[in-house]
Amino acid sequence: MRLTVLSIIAMSLAMPAMSEGFAKVSERDAFVSLIQDRKLTRLGIRLTVKPSGQIVGRAFGRDVSGAWQWQSGYFCRDLYWGKRDLGANCQEVKVQGQTLRFTSDRGSGEFADLYLK
Repeated sequence: MRLTVLSIIAMSLAMPAMSEGFAKVSERDAFVSLIQDRKLTRLGIRLTVKPSGQIVGRAFGRDVSGAWQWQSGYFCRDLYWGKRDLGANCQEVKVQGQTLRFTSDRGSGEFADLYLK
């Protein structure tokens, strides 16, 4: 199984598996309103997810680049971490305050919390 930058975060930082208080983001417009002119951050990670469909930033000392689109209520992205192709994955997005939770495999996989700055 390919590691994604988000699963690297999840594995490197122990996180409770609770989703209490998180609300699912189902619509593209709602997602864009959350990320517009903001950065997604976590220890060692700083990403910009642009409304135009680009993903750029750095994670653990490597450049991150990719593309995303909204499909049937999920954040679907193709991602590169340095030269490593992390492939495609559609992720469920939830929000609680300034925290976005991305859960891989349409909500059935690992999750990582990133903070809006």
